[in-house]
Amino acid sequence: MSELRTVTVETSPPYTVFVGPNALAASTDTLAAASALIADERVFDLFGDSPALSELPRHLLPEGEAAKTISQLERALNFLCEEALDRSASIIALGGGAATDLGGLAAAMYLRGVSWIACPTTLLAMVDASVGGKTAVNLESGKNLAGSFHQPSAVIADTTALMTLSSTEYSSGLGEVLKTALIEGEELLALLEANVTAIVTRHADVMADVICRCVQTKARVVAADPLEAEQRKVLNLGHTFAHAIEQAAGHGVIPHGVAVAAGCGVALEAAAAAGLLQDAALPERIRALSRDLGLPADLAELRDSTGCALPADELIAAMRHDKKSVAGAPRFVLPRAAGDLALDVDLDPTPHLS
Repeated sequence: MSELRTVTVETSPPYTVFVGPNALAASTDTLAAASALIADERVFDLFGDSPALSELPRHLLPEGEAAKTISQLERALNFLCEEALDRSASIIALGGGAATDLGGLAAAMYLRGVSWIACPTTLLAMVDASVGGKTAVNLESGKNLAGSFHQPSAVIADTTALMTLSSTEYSSGLGEVLKTALIEGEELLALLEANVTAIVTRHADVMADVICRCVQTKARVVAADPLEAEQRKVLNLGHTFAHAIEQAAGHGVIPHGVAVAAGCGVALEAAAAAGLLQDAALPERIRALSRDLGLPADLAELRDSTGCALPADELIAAMRHDKKSVAGAPRFVLPRAAGDLALDVDLDPTPHLS
């Protein structure tokens, strides 16, 4: 069995992210204190026979964004009550980003907060959703509008799960990887460009490297700003556009990371138009990398690939409900260069949404 790679997230208290093949089987000591399991129903069918999971009382969630609703949160909380768990309880959240978001929020709310362990099984969740303590459900008005910051006690990213993902699910994760490279800078961006074929074919060692590098970047940002007071806003690159896209299309129609990739393309266009962009070659470089990774390079390509109209007026209306808006006006994160981002930019997005 390959040795697991670890990344420490220096929040208070700190916790460890374990990355590697068969990480669930190798983490029995970490999982031993768990009291209950909240899991995506399809993922449980694939991984629920793990000795650390199979004997736990469990609550199963519908797949994907259907799990991230107030009604599903209430069901999960009632399950924890029925199990009569006390404040010493520890909850495992198993699945993609929707399951870890819902499970983490249930842990944050139950008895005003109990411990939880994230076990992400999608690339998107491994590099983004399960790290940093953001937990949430969606409302009719927008994505992730009801939630809490509640850091996990550990994250276990079993890379074996990557081979179970559909091409759409995998591409969604690559969108967040692309975003993270824009945040981290030249070193990670060059790593992706040099390993496109291995990344697309899910090469185990290369993907373990990529995941660890992404987690290290997010861990650094989160440790410096755990409650998103300022610097953590860099992680929202592409997200104001992406959340509007998801809202206009209907939650779950366009995968989150695919929308993020398109959103990063729009952010680069907006940065150039606003005179913020310092690296004139960066937009075309990211367009080429996006296409090599099977991602839409901009909004036009996203519309073509999905068949979704995504009217500009609907996108703008959705942005007004974005949780990062100020008095109903959206604020944007725009790149100056790889690794150098402008925060809280106030601009009219309309010209970039046609």
